[in-house]
Amino acid sequence: MNIGDWLNSINYTKQDLLLDNPVLEKEYVPFIINRSLSYFPDTLFHCNEMNFKHFLTKKMQYDYLRHAVRKRKRFSKWDKKTSHSDMEFVKKFYGYSNKKALEVLPLLSKEQINAIKSHLNTGGVNK
Repeated sequence: MNIGDWLNSINYTKQDLLLDNPVLEKEYVPFIINRSLSYFPDTLFHCNEMNFKHFLTKKMQYDYLRHAVRKRKRFSKWDKKTSHSDMEFVKKFYGYSNKKALEVLPLLSKEQINAIKSHLNTGGVNK
């Protein structure tokens, strides 16, 4: 069973997937489900409540969300890490973390980035 089936059951069909097969409870991942539902204003507080009640069984968490969330089609894209090609050079040159390098990168001009690149260039063959 994939995440989409669980979310579809909670959001739209309201079908109890654990009723026929209690073994599927092991496949239910509350963290991922809560994260997926937290993108919507009407389900955010339900997800937060489940995060506070993390000690409940997976079946209880699933049943709560299935009954508490209103029936509606919900689609969201996952946030992905943004990676910039020059970020690695800035990190290495200044010794910054990913977060700090992303903050500093817009402040640097193309000439400054090129100077950093040339300073870090050790020669050799790039593969």
